[in-house]
Amino acid sequence: MISHQKLKISFYQQPTFEIAKNLLGKFLIHRSCGIKNIGKIVETEVYYGLDDLASHASRGKTKRTKIMFGPPSRAYIYLVYGIYHCFNIVTEKTNFPAAILIRALEPISPTIANYSENIHKIDSKPASGPGKLCNYLKINKSLNGVSLLGNVLYIEDRGVEILENNIVATKRIGINYAKHCINYNWRFYIKNNNFVSKI
Repeated sequence: MISHQKLKISFYQQPTFEIAKNLLGKFLIHRSCGIKNIGKIVETEVYYGLDDLASHASRGKTKRTKIMFGPPSRAYIYLVYGIYHCFNIVTEKTNFPAAILIRALEPISPTIANYSENIHKIDSKPASGPGKLCNYLKINKSLNGVSLLGNVLYIEDRGVEILENNIVATKRIGINYAKHCINYNWRFYIKNNNFVSKI
């Protein structure tokens, strides 16, 4: 029988780049309206410190970014283009802004119907992208700041091990404004996984 172990605070207190790789193969779960929505994490992206020009925290602590400076294991959720939610995990230590964007999931839940723009076609990759995965798991700003140690939004270890040689490290996506920081290989994904947002 496969053991399902909810990740503890000690996991989120590790160095952020280790967490970003160790999250691959873990299972993100959101309990909503009596339904347990689940996806396996296949792609992550790190935003780290005040000097990372791609990070919201590069402008310092604000009303929006204060969660990034808070304790690890909190959800940092925001809107892009006023439409799409993005789900991040605050990591490492209080007063140091570090977070990991979950970029893509391999869908597990059989109960949610996800459709593309053509409503007659089912999207075969409904969680391949940060906005899509939030739609898939019904994650929105009402969960901003919630602890991942609770029973509503959390991550489980189900014994899936992703070896280092099966992890690809590459540049982050959509940060052309971030000057030299665009060259950091701070995006990680499972090699040859069909649900990664972009190869």
